[in-house]
Amino acid sequence: MENTCETKTSCMQKIVHKIKELLSAIIGMVIGAVGGFIYYKTVGCSTGSCPITSNPWLSILWGTIIGYLLGSLFIKKNKK
Repeated sequence: MENTCETKTSCMQKIVHKIKELLSAIIGMVIGAVGGFIYYKTVGCSTGSCPITSNPWLSILWGTIIGYLLGSLFIKKNKK
């Protein structure tokens, strides 16, 4: 795929194609973010001394990162 677009339609087609390629990683990120928040709410840290689970934003961030890593395992690679 080349980097330039001849028309607006060709640019949109390239964007849609790229989103379809990364769909499993995007879904993994969303599930990971929700999982991170649920982990914060259910397990959490009552003392506040836990660096990740005492802050909901850090729990969501780590969940998103783990979700991306797991979701990206399912991205199909083109062999040339």
